[in-house]
Amino acid sequence: MSACLGYLCAAGAVLSSRPHGRTLSVWLAVGGAIAVPLALFLLTGTAQSEVGVIERSGLLTLRQATPYLADPRTVGDVTPYLPGMAVFGLPRAVLGDNGPLPRALGDARLWCAAAFLGCLWAARHRTGRPAAASGGAVSRNAVGAFVASPVVALPLCVSGVDLPLTGLLFLALAYAVRRRPVAAGLALAAACSLKWTAWPAVAVAVALLAHRAGIREAVRGAAVAVGGTVLLLVPSMLLSPGPLVEQVFAFPTGRGPWKTPAASPLPGRLLADLGPAGWYAAVALLLAGGLAVAVSLVARPPHDLVSGADRLAMGLCAAFLLAPAGRFGYLALPLTLAVLARLAVAGRRKEPLRTLVVRASRPARPAPVPVAWDAR
Repeated sequence: MSACLGYLCAAGAVLSSRPHGRTLSVWLAVGGAIAVPLALFLLTGTAQSEVGVIERSGLLTLRQATPYLADPRTVGDVTPYLPGMAVFGLPRAVLGDNGPLPRALGDARLWCAAAFLGCLWAARHRTGRPAAASGGAVSRNAVGAFVASPVVALPLCVSGVDLPLTGLLFLALAYAVRRRPVAAGLALAAACSLKWTAWPAVAVAVALLAHRAGIREAVRGAAVAVGGTVLLLVPSMLLSPGPLVEQVFAFPTGRGPWKTPAASPLPGRLLADLGPAGWYAAVALLLAGGLAVAVSLVARPPHDLVSGADRLAMGLCAAFLLAPAGRFGYLALPLTLAVLARLAVAGRRKEPLRTLVVRASRPARPAPVPVAWDAR
């Protein structure tokens, strides 16, 4: 209801003749679709189960340096995320939940949203130019309107799990376009420590770096990404290797001792429901899709932000559609990447010709004018 009212008020503001109608419409949409419902959810403690899983992971990380329970009893005790996701649960572990203010400030959704918006800000400002294929200004209203859309607003209010992952992947591609391999590698390492579904982004970003900056810089970025990911995962790999494999890899693919709640009727899930042969067929199709994307990176590497985001979106869509278990909501991640890349390019400003200065050491003499002889 709140989102509908916000969108209706935003539409009215756009249709009005006020000079700042578009900016006002964005704020109205953000208020109705994000601010009001998120505040209500924070005060009442309403959230999807993912929020509780992240907050428990933060508490376990403080206590035992690993976010995984050694002997989970139910599906709710499983942590299907890599150790980096526990960072967003640390505020809850520190602040607790005694009182409305600590309960609200410790909510993992706030910090997931802050990470996502911070990555968008960094993609625009920290790279020297706004994130775009060849520089330019990102339209604030366009980005704000997209953030207020159901694609971003709904997961931001109810779970927020995929938002920091999306922001970091977009930031990594933006740094790759700007020929900054170390920064791109660090962003990739942070993303790859949250979910293993981010790992295909390393190949896309490396191919983009190779095209933009050369093989040497691409190898440098790949080394930072892989090395950073390993460093972030090593503590949990050493302290709880068995629970990590069972909960992070076996559980989401439907091979663990618990039934995953990710059961949308996608092609891979429908195949897996046919039995062991169907599960292996889904995995085979998944590997074939990944191989096809890898071949495309070599045959026709991405050359700018849009092509890089599109290639990564294609790979993620194939993975989510063909995985033995998945949800329709997972497709919001590749959609967000593709839209953000286009908003970045759409906001680009071309340099006017009058700013180009031509310098000469001395005035050039005018060329002689040819004389046309009259043959009459």
